[in-house]
Amino acid sequence: MLTPPLPTITRLASVTLVRHGESEANVRYRRAVETGDVSVPEGRAEDTRLTRLGEEQAAAFGRWLGQVADGPELVVCSPYVRARRTWEIAAGEYGERAVPPVVVEERVRDRENGVFAMHTEPAWRAADPQEWARRERSEEWTYRPPGGESLADVALRVRGLLGDLDAVAAGRRVLIVAHDAVALAVAYVLEGLGAPLPDRPQVANASVSTWHNEGGRLVPGVWNSTGHL
Repeated sequence: MLTPPLPTITRLASVTLVRHGESEANVRYRRAVETGDVSVPEGRAEDTRLTRLGEEQAAAFGRWLGQVADGPELVVCSPYVRARRTWEIAAGEYGERAVPPVVVEERVRDRENGVFAMHTEPAWRAADPQEWARRERSEEWTYRPPGGESLADVALRVRGLLGDLDAVAAGRRVLIVAHDAVALAVAYVLEGLGAPLPDRPQVANASVSTWHNEGGRLVPGVWNSTGHL
């Protein structure tokens, strides 16, 4: 008989994760799927900016966070422009409460797509039909594009980060400002050793997910909440 997952033990008081606000890439991906556009813009995925809506979402998140009774005591932010800008705007809406310290951490960057960075689904299909077919045949959790990462790879780096946070931020409330892949990885890692692989539900822009400490284990509170927007 299979035993339930063995929970991850931690001294962190809580973890809150917010996905960045809507980005220009989010809009481009949606439009490409609708229109079949196969163009690939120049530049780096890391430098994608927020849209005006994304900035409004970040501000709404900041106003909400400034009213939370037990706000974060440490912020861990992805190095990507869209995540850093989300926190910058949110911090500017924080009200009279002191803004917590922030560290920029590579291990909460977005999932790397390797040679297909900046490619939408239609562009990827057009550029390499065979590789797209391999992706379609593969498990979403383990598929790794050439030069890129699988979701399992993201979970490995997130697991290491959570362990380090336990060592350096014991007893503190932590906010992570990051990406949808990181949200899934955090949920998976905190579920514990032997946790079933998560589905790939849509994680909304500027949505909030929370976990709080009960008896040394971070248990889920809300997932993918957008009620503050």
